[in-house]
Amino acid sequence: MPRLKLTLEYEGTRYVGWQTQPNGPSIQSTLQDALLKLLGESVFVASAGRTDSGVHATGQVACFDAGRVLPLKAYTMGLNGILPPDISVVHAEEVSQDFDPRRWSRGKRYRYRLSNRRMRSPLLRATHWEVFAPLDVEAMRRASQALLGRHDFSAFRAADCQAKHAVREVRQVRVEGVSGESLAVVVEGTAFLKHMVRNLVGTLVEVGKGRRPEAWVAEVLASRNRKLAGATAPPQGLVLEEVFYGDGPPPRSSGDVAAVEEDEG
Repeated sequence: MPRLKLTLEYEGTRYVGWQTQPNGPSIQSTLQDALLKLLGESVFVASAGRTDSGVHATGQVACFDAGRVLPLKAYTMGLNGILPPDISVVHAEEVSQDFDPRRWSRGKRYRYRLSNRRMRSPLLRATHWEVFAPLDVEAMRRASQALLGRHDFSAFRAADCQAKHAVREVRQVRVEGVSGESLAVVVEGTAFLKHMVRNLVGTLVEVGKGRRPEAWVAEVLASRNRKLAGATAPPQGLVLEEVFYGDGPPPRSSGDVAAVEEDEG
C-alpha cells in the first residue's frame, strides 16, 4: 500500500479551513472526495497543519495511503481534473510508510499579505488585509526583530489554543514592501500556536500606524499576556507558504517535537 505525499495550493475563501467540519466545505473533505473518485475507495488525508477558515496555502503538505498503485501524474493531472479550481495538487511523490506530515516537519513559513493602498481593491480583498492608514514600514521592521529566537509566545496565542505550552522558536521575520502599496510579513519558525502569525501581524500594524512605540512589541512578548497585544489580523491575508522537511523525522529529544503536534491558523 503506497503512501503518497501531496503538496497543495489553495485559495481558502469559501472553505471552513483544512479540517472536515459539519458547518461547511473544508479542504480536507474536498480532497478526500476527489480521491474517492480517483481511487474508488475512501482514504483519510492527514496534513502538516490545520489552516483556518479563509486562510490560503501555496505549500500545504498532505499524506494518505492508497489502496493501489497509480502513476504519480494521476495525483497531479488526474486529481486536478476532479478538484475544484480553487484547489490544486502542485506536486506528488511516494514516501516511506512512517512519514508523518506533521511530526516530520522541521518548520513552516507563513506569508501574511497586506494592501496599504488608500482606496479599496476589489481584486485583493480576498487575499490581503486592506489597511488604509499609512504604515511606517521601517518601524515595523525594527519592532519585528524582538520576535526572533526562542520565547514563550503566550501573548500571541488564541484564547482557545490547546497547545500544551507556548514556547516556540521564530527563525526569521521579514517585513517586505513599502508604505502605500502591497506589503508582506514573512514569518518562519519551528512551529506555531493557533493564530500566532495573525496576532503578530496585528501587533506590528499597531506600531506601523504609530499607535504604539517600537519597544512595545518586546514588552508584549515579555508580558505573556494576550490582552496586551494587538488585534488578530483577518484570515484572508495569511498563506501557508512552505513546510520544511529533512531526510527523516526530527530527533525525539527535540523540544519542538511536541510543539508540531499542535496547530496554527
